[in-house]
Amino acid sequence: MSETPIRIERHPTEGFVLTTELVIDRSVSEVFDFFSRAENLEKITPPWLHFNIVTPTPIDMKKGALIDYRLKLHGVPIKWRTEIESWAPPFRFVDQQLRGPYKRWFHEHTFEVISPTMTLARDRVHYIPRFGALVHKYFVKPDLLKIFAYRQKQLASHFATATTPPVSMPMSSVSQISVS
Repeated sequence: MSETPIRIERHPTEGFVLTTELVIDRSVSEVFDFFSRAENLEKITPPWLHFNIVTPTPIDMKKGALIDYRLKLHGVPIKWRTEIESWAPPFRFVDQQLRGPYKRWFHEHTFEVISPTMTLARDRVHYIPRFGALVHKYFVKPDLLKIFAYRQKQLASHFATATTPPVSMPMSSVSQISVS
């Protein structure tokens, strides 16, 4: 399997935008079903984050649903609360941080039908980190790249077959400036 590039780019008004795509050899409903179960987040989050969902499961996923997590980042315990801001099965949902480590975290998950048995899963995260550019450059950005690389690997393993998206598929329609 060849991994899809994970991009983090500066956005003129929204801080940073992380984008990643993964083609999964499963139907859109099967892929969405996996993502619609919050407890699967623990399966696709790196163990070094010590990630736990605090909200009792199963969680009734819908617009307005609240999910509380605990994790440790660089040894620092973090409480995180997410709200499902948008819920449009089986094609899209958005979670946003209400409390947590970012000034802003808006995570859009989209699922596009490529064929009856193939789905393009896309993550687009708009975020504004706390503590400025140096913390972003040396901690936030490298951590996010590792977290989302792990996530892709776990998703590919879970669904058994995954490939990179065809070159003709656009990564994003948002005008962005690349950050190195």
